[in-house]
Amino acid sequence: MNMLEPGRDDATGSRPPSGELDAATSVFATSRPRLYGIALRVLEDVGEAEDVVQEAWLRWRRADRSVVISPPAFLATTTTRLALNVAQSARRRRETCAGPWLPETVDHDPGPETAAERHEEADLAIRLLLERLTPAERASYLLRKAFDYPYRRISEVLGLGTDHTRQLVRRAHARLSTDRRRPVEAAAHRRLVGAFLAAARTGDLAGLESVLAADLTHRPPRH
Repeated sequence: MNMLEPGRDDATGSRPPSGELDAATSVFATSRPRLYGIALRVLEDVGEAEDVVQEAWLRWRRADRSVVISPPAFLATTTTRLALNVAQSARRRRETCAGPWLPETVDHDPGPETAAERHEEADLAIRLLLERLTPAERASYLLRKAFDYPYRRISEVLGLGTDHTRQLVRRAHARLSTDRRRPVEAAAHRRLVGAFLAAARTGDLAGLESVLAADLTHRPPRH
């Protein structure tokens, strides 16, 4: 598979200033092994994982990097969102069920349209987690798969045993491929999407941790 090397022109034919692009390439190259690991854990397919990492690079290249506080967090959440979309898209194609799934299109121009697209992607991916997983499964899975949290840290955030969090992640992975459906509360959905996007945009994981932990106890998230 021919992967686009960081620094080459993509389909847009545009190229940021060389110094800025060099810095972006360096950041991405450092994070790339972790991003590939995230995509592979979600998809369990080498080719699909490579495609997701390639798309993450395109998104990173087109992003307004001046507002990104934590590039590793931005890249991790972008990769997770893309991988979840690919996984859900593949499952729906296999089932040939009615209703469109978000296509993995390339946005050529950053701006309001791009922001709306990314919000919709996160909206659909988070809805999938809300429909299929319990709050504990969802929190453990998201922290482990999206952000490479050690199981010990997950147990501290959620107030659960370390072995329990391991079991929750394994259970969540299996349940994501089922037809299971839970009613999705609109407010909870908006809250989690907002926290996820904020973590991607700013690198502030404390807000996301708070929302996930609060879901376990049905308490409003701390501010």
